[in-house]
Amino acid sequence: MEAVTPFEIAQLCTRVGLAIVFVVMGSLHFVPGPARGMAAMIPPALRFASPRLLVAATGVCELAGGVGLLVPATTSLAAICLAVFLVAVFPANAYAAAHPERFGAIATPLVPRALLQVVLIGLCVFCAL
Repeated sequence: MEAVTPFEIAQLCTRVGLAIVFVVMGSLHFVPGPARGMAAMIPPALRFASPRLLVAATGVCELAGGVGLLVPATTSLAAICLAVFLVAVFPANAYAAAHPERFGAIATPLVPRALLQVVLIGLCVFCAL
């Protein structure tokens, strides 16, 4: 029997934690109130499709990525896709940060939100190793 390394334990804990975060957040894309708020966060320049459709599509991405982190055969691919996803959705977070009067509590200030995105991307990369 091969011993499990501390690195492997840390990766497993990170994958499980990220999976929970992404599945919960992805699920919120299908709850009417949060979905409306997310649709409003999409910057006008990125509204090439229905904002509600974009919210649903990103919700599916988060759900698939979260589940994919837990499936050994798809862990690395899911982690890389989630890192790319976090970059892709950042403009919506930046737009909300620039309009706190419109978005209230969900408008996390830009610097903390950017730092959170960088940490999440780093954790995804760690899971992909």
